[in-house]
Amino acid sequence: MMTAEQQLLAAMIDHTLLKPEAVPAQIATLCDEAREYTFASVCVHPCNIYAAADRLRGSRVNVCTVIGFPLGANATETKVFEAELAVKQGAMEVDMVINIGALKAGDHLIVERDIAAVVNAAIKRGAITKVIIETALLTDDEKIAICKLVTKAGAEFIKTSTGFSTSGATVADVQLMKANIGKGVKIKASGGIRDLAFAQELIAAGAERLGTSSGVALVQAIVTGGMQATGQAAGGSY
Repeated sequence: MMTAEQQLLAAMIDHTLLKPEAVPAQIATLCDEAREYTFASVCVHPCNIYAAADRLRGSRVNVCTVIGFPLGANATETKVFEAELAVKQGAMEVDMVINIGALKAGDHLIVERDIAAVVNAAIKRGAITKVIIETALLTDDEKIAICKLVTKAGAEFIKTSTGFSTSGATVADVQLMKANIGKGVKIKASGGIRDLAFAQELIAAGAERLGTSSGVALVQAIVTGGMQATGQAAGGSY
């Protein structure tokens, strides 16, 4: 039986396995852990949606997948197709990567339309969208700009990182995002969250979801007193 504190943390975790070499047995284990701890979701590659949805049928755990991952450089039409197919296959949450190059070039209309197209495709099918902005590659001014674009496009979440770039989530970035997103937009922190103290700092800064492969260890650390969690590295810094 989990404590109330453990349950609260678990409900904020997207239990993640995005290693390109992940095999079906690992996806099954991920889903079983998510069911046991009642995590918010499992986050898997699109090719694993069917298996995850089947394994989690009857549970309260959502299936989450990634769109335009990990670089965000796909055509908007491709991202929309990915999102539509993902939801059809059983995903209830889609984490899309923005067009990073367009943002850095100042082409804000392109970025906004890219996000909005995926958001609209997801909404029509009852799914939510989290927008990955890859904070490690952006200046503070660009982070502020994308916060406003994500808000305008109607996304439910803004997310720090893919976990595959030069670094992951930071408290400073979550604080900056919190100060600049619109009302109703939530923050997902991801990338390098393997320590309970760090997870708690991100939550205190404003994160309402955590993307991590170390979810089980983080939840267990609440009662064991362990601070360093070890999980399945997701290829990058998940």
